[in-house]
Amino acid sequence: MEYDNTNRGALFRNERRKNDRQPEFTGSINVEGVEYWMSAWVKEAKSSGKKFFSIALTAKDENARAATTNTTDDEAPF
Repeated sequence: MEYDNTNRGALFRNERRKNDRQPEFTGSINVEGVEYWMSAWVKEAKSSGKKFFSIALTAKDENARAATTNTTDDEAPF
């Protein structure tokens, strides 16, 4: 039986980081069957000083990326 990785992901410390603009953590995640690269930076809230992750996703598949960025008003779900 194959493991179902849908809606799961993992982050790992970025050992190749050379400057502050590069993510501190990298990995991948599956969202509803679509694979994404995941990048994360540790940030600090100005008001409370609490630390949090700022996360960015980039579709691994060019077709999936185009589908998520080319939505028209008629296609919007809201």
